Amino acid sequence: MTAQTRKSNSFWILIPIFGSLVYIALYVIAAMLYPGGSETDKSSIGYSLANNYWCNLLHDNAINGQPNTAKPIAVTALIVLCLALSAFWFFFPRHIMTGRIQRLTIQISGIASMLCSFFLLTNINHDLVVNLASFMGFIATIGTLICLYQTKWYSIFAFGLFNIFLIGLNNYLYYTQGMMIYLPVVQKISFLSFLVWICFININIYQKPVKVT
Repeated sequence: MTAQTRKSNSFWILIPIFGSLVYIALYVIAAMLYPGGSETDKSSIGYSLANNYWCNLLHDNAINGQPNTAKPIAVTALIVLCLALSAFWFFFPRHIMTGRIQRLTIQISGIASMLCSFFLLTNINHDLVVNLASFMGFIATIGTLICLYQTKWYSIFAFGLFNIFLIGLNNYLYYTQGMMIYLPVVQKISFLSFLVWICFININIYQKPVKVT
């Protein structure tokens, strides 16, 4: 029987893209509902892209002391994002030529990172949760980069390296005295860049021809 090709057009591959779009929409709505206050100006009104962090939207009260009406939308956004990225970490290595250990490493560390993110909704130390989720996510990201290089998707691989650079820049700003004023903006750019990278990977997988007989 002659081998043919078709697109790897499983609907599940597109879940991270849809999830990212829904997350961004909910993020915008939550930001519009945020009463106000930031570490820079605790009495400010509304959400500031330059001064507020995403996590500010998840608190019971805004920094200016008012009840945080943005929280329900922000929590929904976080859940959508974690589910969407969990789907990515699970399905990505199944559609790329990789070994069993590498596949399991990406799946386990990626999904564990998303599970850790849910603890942002608890009273557990914020920095501890973020650091643990980031560590697990970093392992999954490195595994993804290796897969992209092995698959010869060099342009998306290079984009991934740019995201690694942004991660390093975030850490530099966080741990360098006097530089944290730039962190809210850099974090948003980094997060958006990461989501775009994930979407590009999924589009490539969706359009990737696979052999059938």
